[in-house]
Amino acid sequence: MVEGGKNNDNVYSKKLKAGKRRTYFFDIRKTKSNDFFIAITESTKKFEGDGYERHKIFVYKEDFNRFVENLQEVVNEIKVKYLPDFDYDAFARREEEWQNSHNDEVKDEPSW
Repeated sequence: MVEGGKNNDNVYSKKLKAGKRRTYFFDIRKTKSNDFFIAITESTKKFEGDGYERHKIFVYKEDFNRFVENLQEVVNEIKVKYLPDFDYDAFARREEEWQNSHNDEVKDEPSW
């Protein structure tokens, strides 16, 4: 299906905000032959001017298990061998605190 000039084959999507300029999208897409694959998109806001720079990779069903295993392996390698003292949960905590503080502000505002 085409909607607004774009291929509308997304079945499911998750968005991960990663700082002020970067967002990751994890999409399940459907092919014309009713098969499914994963599209991972990194979208980065450009420093100069408007717009975004996008990079995509596609992972097909026959590669799902090996892709996840290899990704987990390299992440663990970094965490254990190269950056064992880094606080990997710090950003998530800050994001949660920010969300909670803004949710409280919204609750305190009068409803018109």
